[in-house]
Amino acid sequence: MSETGAEKATGSKSMPDWEKRFRAPRVSLPDWAEDAPQRSLFVSNATGTYELYAWDRTTGAQRQVTDRPNGTTDGVLSPDGEWIWWFNDKDGDEFGVWLRQPFAGGPDEPAVPGLEGSYPAGLALGRDGRTVVVGRSTDEDGSTIHVVRQDGTGGRGAEPVEVYRHRESAGVGDLSHDGTLIAVEHTEHGDAMHSALRVIRPDGSTVAELDDTEGGTVELGLEVLGFAPVDGDTRLLVGHQRRGRWEPMLWDVATGEESDLVLGLPGDVSAEWYPDGSALLIAHGFEARGELFRYDLASRELVRIETPAGSVSGATARPDGSVEYMWSSAAEPPVVRSTSGGVVLDPPGMKAPRSVPVEDVWVEGPGGRIHALVQKPADASGPLPTVFEVHGGPTWHDSDSFAAGPAAWVDHGYAVVRVNYRGSTGYGREWTDALKHRVGLIELEDIAAVREWAVASGLADPDRLVLAGGSWGGYLTLLGLGTQPEAWAVGLAAVPVADYVTAYHDEMEALKAMDRTLLGGTPEEVPERFAASSPLTYVHQVKAPVYISAGVNDPRCPIRQIDNYVDRLVARGAVHEVYRYDAGHGSLVVDERIKQVALELDFAARHLSGGGA
Repeated sequence: MSETGAEKATGSKSMPDWEKRFRAPRVSLPDWAEDAPQRSLFVSNATGTYELYAWDRTTGAQRQVTDRPNGTTDGVLSPDGEWIWWFNDKDGDEFGVWLRQPFAGGPDEPAVPGLEGSYPAGLALGRDGRTVVVGRSTDEDGSTIHVVRQDGTGGRGAEPVEVYRHRESAGVGDLSHDGTLIAVEHTEHGDAMHSALRVIRPDGSTVAELDDTEGGTVELGLEVLGFAPVDGDTRLLVGHQRRGRWEPMLWDVATGEESDLVLGLPGDVSAEWYPDGSALLIAHGFEARGELFRYDLASRELVRIETPAGSVSGATARPDGSVEYMWSSAAEPPVVRSTSGGVVLDPPGMKAPRSVPVEDVWVEGPGGRIHALVQKPADASGPLPTVFEVHGGPTWHDSDSFAAGPAAWVDHGYAVVRVNYRGSTGYGREWTDALKHRVGLIELEDIAAVREWAVASGLADPDRLVLAGGSWGGYLTLLGLGTQPEAWAVGLAAVPVADYVTAYHDEMEALKAMDRTLLGGTPEEVPERFAASSPLTYVHQVKAPVYISAGVNDPRCPIRQIDNYVDRLVARGAVHEVYRYDAGHGSLVVDERIKQVALELDFAARHLSGGGA
């Protein structure tokens, strides 16, 4: 059989499966314009870099909107579908300004000329074509929110007016359908993990406040899920934690009335409005899987929307009542489906090969039962070289969803174990909020408990254990290598926190607020906690070879603190390698992602006794 044109162009016939999974064209769940639903916006890696694309569903025409060396993923359509707004940072540093471009194509222009660069903190575009609400965060000003009144004809109108300012983290939640109310999520109380809500008018005056407390201290979170999509309807859909997990309720910000929605679902629940306001699209996540429901507000009937077993990473209800959703499982690559039947977007080109299903493991740990997800080569028998792939966040969790990185390790003969440690989302508020003060050490206790199970069960070879992760997972990797030096044979840390004190001083303001919440203060106020949680404190105890990759423009895990850690490794003569690349907190360039995985695979194979596979 001869090669197809696509195979010749990409060399896909001889390309290993793990690389195909990265190169295969992918698309995100399409966004759509509220008053022009035939106009959509999505992200794709079709060119080898993740960029924004416009899609006219009526004609089927698609075009690339952005084209930047390090990619673009943050964009939104105006409600009338005439404009595409996108965030223009520099090489992944996340600091920049909003630009806009006509949906049909044309030059980019500054969307809000009166605002200087910042980190983004929410954006809401009014259906009136005039009202724009922009959230900003800077080290100098903290959090600010600005209202811009455009002229309604596509012109940019008046200068922005500041309507909110506070040192602590805050952002734009939503703008009401008629443009008269702005929902703000804020942490003025100083707890960055549990937001309170304020609704203000475009002149900055307060309409309503919602602040969940226990014993006078804010400990329960609230989040904005969206205003009702009807003019004059002052109901706001809100996420709350009053029963120990995330659930939705309705809050009438004009009257103060709260309407609880008791759905009887065991896991975390999020929701969004159907376009006519008659029902809610319910997303339920439980024990690393996801499912969808429709909740009728009049009858209070909850009806399951049929989706395959696995994870739903995003969903949206369309004006015709259909639901489009992004689905995948550990074995099956992601696809955008519709309840009306078929695949919504199916990009041309090679298809990502399948991987292996995930197995669930529950292990008793020091803080309760720990959920771990295990993948291993088909028909393989242990003990196997095993990678503990630690998720970032920390307020995140691993799920039964497709991930090219773990699949690459499985292809090379490794077992992969992913642990939803204390601090992870998806297992109730107490599990997430357990991460306080002994930051990093708590998560590593849970990882150690699962490691003991993996060895005792015969899955993992105790002499070939790899601790790996990115972002917070990279931080836990370096901390684990120093505090558990006998447990790990190799460490692979991508964009990690390595020197917690320097990271705090150099990182973006929103992350400083998060660190103050987690550790109970600044490095000057609680130096002993920062020292106990910093990988730099234990670098002298590291025995395993260490591989570190870092983006030189990273605002979340800045490069200086990584250099401090590497300098200590060099001074000790410790076995290590460092790879620096010109991007931020990860890369949106496919070739770069493949290169980084290849470097990790090679490093592990060279340094594990007996090799990898």
